[in-house]
Amino acid sequence: MERLQKAIAGFGYCSRRKAEKLILEKKVFVNGEMITELGYKVSANDIITVEGKTLTQEKKEYILLYKPRGVVTTTSDEHNRKTVLDLLETETRVYPVGRLDYDTSGLLILTNDGQLANLLMHPKSQVDKVYITKVKGLVNKKEILQLRNGVTIDGFKTSKCGARIISYDKKTDTSIVELTIHEGKNHQVKKMMASVGHEVIKLKRERLSFLTLKGLKSGEYRYLNIKEVKKLYNEVQKNKD
Repeated sequence: MERLQKAIAGFGYCSRRKAEKLILEKKVFVNGEMITELGYKVSANDIITVEGKTLTQEKKEYILLYKPRGVVTTTSDEHNRKTVLDLLETETRVYPVGRLDYDTSGLLILTNDGQLANLLMHPKSQVDKVYITKVKGLVNKKEILQLRNGVTIDGFKTSKCGARIISYDKKTDTSIVELTIHEGKNHQVKKMMASVGHEVIKLKRERLSFLTLKGLKSGEYRYLNIKEVKKLYNEVQKNKD
């Protein structure tokens, strides 16, 4: 038995949060009965209908996308901007795991596997997220140490992280810095760099766990193979335990 919203996410219909919203909006039925209780539990034999559609188990898909700048990490956009789904050719209803800002590029996972998505986004999973950022000014060793030990943003102190200076361009007065973090707070990297006095000009996620952008150009994607999926599961479950 599992909670209804988790089961809906597991079918790949939508995220767990969206499923909770649909339940409260009286758009979810189990065995023909309307359900409005978020704690309602279902079994594998129950028939779940959402927005008039009876859910069936889709084949799981795992997509690694090199998200370009100027694309939103949503399944739809009220301002008619291009979304990450516009870059894919798939009949399967996948959704992004976490998000990258509109002006941020880099590695993004999309899947219809709700269990893996929840594990990857769980705070205890401690998945490495490696970002390359271009910032204004010369970043010094003292500031790097501050970043490594954690800085306070929006009343929240970030966990210890990896931080190193890659290069400094004296002509443009800009630095390239690599940050390896585990959390996923809103605009976290930008706020971390701002906390030590540097405005982010450009930001790219280079790596997620062991996955990289190798072989992909901006806007391109590939499917994860079964070995990669199993390795991801092992990684997040090990860290969570």
